[in-house]
Amino acid sequence: MKSYLIKNAKIVNEGKILEGDCLIEKDRIAEVGPTISVKSSDTEVIDADGCYLIPGMIDDQVHFREPGLTHKATIATESKAAVAGGITSFIEMPNTVPQATTVELLEDKFNIASETSWANYSFMFGGTNDNLEEILKVDTKQVAGLKLFLGSSTGNMLVDDPEVLEKIFKSTNMVISAHCEDEATIKTNLQKHIDQYGDDIPMECHPIIRSEEACYISSSRAIELAKKTGARLHVFHLSTEKETHLFSNKLPLSEKKITSEVCIHHLWFSDEEYATKGSKIKWNPAVKTAKDRKGLLKALLDDRIDVIATDHAPHTLEEKENVYTKAPSGGPLVQHALVALFEMYLQGKIPVETIVQKTAHNPAILFQVKDRGYIRRGYKADLVLIDPNAPWNVTRENTLYKCKWSPFEGMVFKSRVTHTWVNGVLAYANHKFPNECRGERLTFNR
Repeated sequence: MKSYLIKNAKIVNEGKILEGDCLIEKDRIAEVGPTISVKSSDTEVIDADGCYLIPGMIDDQVHFREPGLTHKATIATESKAAVAGGITSFIEMPNTVPQATTVELLEDKFNIASETSWANYSFMFGGTNDNLEEILKVDTKQVAGLKLFLGSSTGNMLVDDPEVLEKIFKSTNMVISAHCEDEATIKTNLQKHIDQYGDDIPMECHPIIRSEEACYISSSRAIELAKKTGARLHVFHLSTEKETHLFSNKLPLSEKKITSEVCIHHLWFSDEEYATKGSKIKWNPAVKTAKDRKGLLKALLDDRIDVIATDHAPHTLEEKENVYTKAPSGGPLVQHALVALFEMYLQGKIPVETIVQKTAHNPAILFQVKDRGYIRRGYKADLVLIDPNAPWNVTRENTLYKCKWSPFEGMVFKSRVTHTWVNGVLAYANHKFPNECRGERLTFNR
């Protein structure tokens, strides 16, 4: 493997920015310091003057649609887009076809990723109303965690039996990651709107149907159950200011039993944009008000929210252009997540150190990821260079997702990912993929 010496970078790591150099040898970070000399003629020197060097993002929630839904996306296409966006590791969700609700089906997904993924990978195991025995078979050192849908889901993945839910919470020591929306509230709200509009409900009604109340009822119940059982709970994609007050910043992350995540779209968009973007910003939970967006950012900055993720969930444009009741929720984000966060940094909304903390350090701590998430000697060389002064326009032509669209289409970002290393391999450099790259299965210090 080629060695790389990254010179003159602004190295963002563990709450500090160091002007200096970073040496990559084989798949590891060999040295970090103010000045490092070239030790071998095989070493490629990259002058990063003016650029930020950060640990690659660990995205703890993506839907890459394989197996079974590969007309929307594949692990190969979406992981390649992720690498171009500075995401070097991902944790994928179980609601594929078939659903990853047995150990055998879960391993099928790992096998696909081992042959096709550009980024490092793990997968959540899916909990249902009737698979507790399978949950207990999972090797917690080899699997990221357990995913529970406590709101609308496909097939039988909605866990809505209170007795089963309590048994799961009591029985596993895995991180339980939950989608929290109250199904009964959503059904009632949806029927009211169908009665008024039929199937062609205005998109602006989405956050009224999948309301603040639906989110808060479900999140608060899950937290109450976690406190009762002592379970380790991680609440995915908070979308309301009200929910943020359910979480605490009194303990360091490594000691928290109850944690939370916010996604890029809930930090960026608001309900004011349904009029122009329509179903392209239709997610579950829904993008809500500007007040909610402000409250989520505040909770992120004061450490009530621990992690930033994408919930990357692509659908084809043809699918998204259906009427409200038939247009699926979800959108593609992995290629544009980090540059959107850097845009917020340049706008003075979030420190760059916090971006690194919430996208790399904290996911590594929360899921106990081995040897990743930091720029440290001996750690895996999952690294990203970002130029904060390289404007570019998001177009369909430069969008790498299989679905070939982005909710950011037409946006001019000031920052650009210039280089991404995955396990020491330069996988992405200046709009190109110079080396074929295969990510590794994530392992966990448990």
